[in-house]
Amino acid sequence: MADGRFKHYTIEGDKAVSQKRHCPRCGPGVFLATHADRVSCGKCGFTEFNK
Repeated sequence: MADGRFKHYTIEGDKAVSQKRHCPRCGPGVFLATHADRVSCGKCGFTEFNK
């Protein structure tokens, strides 16, 4: 079954490398959503505004 999470990784050699940032509070496996002016975590609410 095709899953949308595979578009967040690229293959480099024999490793899968994440293309999106992980939440610093929740840890690996929880991606930050990218908005026009910020990145945010949907799980814990962490938000970081772009400069």
